Amino acid sequence: MRIEKTKPFDGQHCETTATGTLLRQIGIELTEPMLFGLGEGLGFIFWNMKSMNFPFIGGRVKPDVLTENIARNLNLELTVKETSSTEKAWDNVKKLIDNGIVVGLKLDCFHLQYFSRPFHFAGHYVALYGYDNENAFLVDTKQQGGQVKTTLKSLALARAEKGPMSSKNLYYTLRKTNKTFDLKNVITTAIRNNATEHINPPITNIGYKGIYKTSSEIIKWFKTSKDIENDFKTSAMLMEKAGTGGALFRNLYRDFLKESYDLLKLDKLKIGFEAFVEIAELWTSVSQLFEKVSQTRELKYIQQASDILKIISEKEKKIMEILATI
Repeated sequence: MRIEKTKPFDGQHCETTATGTLLRQIGIELTEPMLFGLGEGLGFIFWNMKSMNFPFIGGRVKPDVLTENIARNLNLELTVKETSSTEKAWDNVKKLIDNGIVVGLKLDCFHLQYFSRPFHFAGHYVALYGYDNENAFLVDTKQQGGQVKTTLKSLALARAEKGPMSSKNLYYTLRKTNKTFDLKNVITTAIRNNATEHINPPITNIGYKGIYKTSSEIIKWFKTSKDIENDFKTSAMLMEKAGTGGALFRNLYRDFLKESYDLLKLDKLKIGFEAFVEIAELWTSVSQLFEKVSQTRELKYIQQASDILKIISEKEKKIMEILATI
């Protein structure tokens, strides 16, 4: 059973790709930067626990929130369900597929067979649009192949995996309500909300304060790491290509601000766009320095990355203070 009229979203980021695919099924076509912006997606978190192999550097709001924000801002009905039963989890999504409804899934990408370099990350999203006796048919990011498949067994393992950011076989659907939305109004509301959140973090490892804190934490990490080569190589890959904390999300937000400026012609949006052009390049520099650390094990590259993070923190604070007043 496959939903033949599925329109796969061609995206770089997993949650916008999955949610964008669901939106296409209900007739809403928006670009990935616009979805990210309307989801109030820009953020930052530095997260380190003893159970983790190395710290997590995240450049967006926490999992699930982005889709929740999109649904709220576009006046859509979002249904999210979890269950600890693997059998029930599959039966529930199978029924939805049988009824022609594409389903969003949150899971640990480690078990997905099409990942060329498996790693544990339980905050990954895909859209499920079909199945047969052996495989599930999914939409993932363009980096992972777009329309892909994995065995039903591997999908079950991915959905039920435990650990940081995991959920209990979480799945979600979107549908239209009798309320419409005004894109211009939604854009300014989403920007103000996102900016206010970023410059008023509840704790110091989140938002612009978290970026500043990371500038010192990465030095501690370097000095205590048991596997510098793998730790910093993997982190660089996650930051730049998977987008966890690197330029990908800043690039998306940059393009969102450009698209918003083209629509609204507000000077503050143009200022924001120009600021994020530079900020995104600085984030790429950080990931490149992480790569050099993995290759050379030299502290000087971590110190350079630390200095850049301090600059990024200040720049993001200043531009978000401007955007908060749009």
